[in-house]
Amino acid sequence: MEEAGFVKVNQLAQRMRVSPLTIRRDLVALLDSGKIDRFYGGASLLKYDNRSEENIFSSGFTLNKLAIAQYAATLVEDGDTIFINTSSTALAILPHITAKQVTVITNNVKAITSKHRDDMILVFTGGELRFPKEAMVGDFALNNLNRVTASRCFLGCNGINADEGVTTAVLQEATINNLMLTRVTGPRYILADKSKIGRRLNFIYGRLQDISLLITDTEAPQPLVAELRKKIEVVQVEPLKNLP
Repeated sequence: MEEAGFVKVNQLAQRMRVSPLTIRRDLVALLDSGKIDRFYGGASLLKYDNRSEENIFSSGFTLNKLAIAQYAATLVEDGDTIFINTSSTALAILPHITAKQVTVITNNVKAITSKHRDDMILVFTGGELRFPKEAMVGDFALNNLNRVTASRCFLGCNGINADEGVTTAVLQEATINNLMLTRVTGPRYILADKSKIGRRLNFIYGRLQDISLLITDTEAPQPLVAELRKKIEVVQVEPLKNLP
């Protein structure tokens, strides 16, 4: 894939000796993490833009995501109850939250292994566990979310653009994300690194008017950021220089 820049599902299934369904599930996870773009019957490797050889496999994206997460963590206040979805950037805020007595409600199973304050309470939505991303989705998760509210939410996305809003690649997760947006009594934050700005994915889960603040990095395409600024508040953070 790295040599050709794209791959076909059936070809990859034959090469890996697994079913096309397994390949499609894995490609969904890669799409959600920003590593690829999907097209009918296959996928292509995502590059930041046509002028750069940087792609999602470089450490630059990790440095950008961590900078966004660290900034977002400063917005959490003592006693908050917050929603976090299955985004890797949103999950990365947990180790950096210094506020006391914070309750985190999430459908991200990986939060179990994330570092966090001893007085932080993790609450999981439950539901159907979707591999390989380890996301909890389905009616059970939705019913539980409908029983709670949060004071803030920190949600990642596959793409955000000025015309359609916040999008994701997975229908089941779009429903969860949308409910998290509607069950919040306070600020709604969208965390999106440079690769997500301007992208359009299959399922819209939030309108720009529903968002309090978009947090991205200073390497995001400025013309696209300027279009978003016309409709929502945007904060851009400098990428970290080195991994912690």
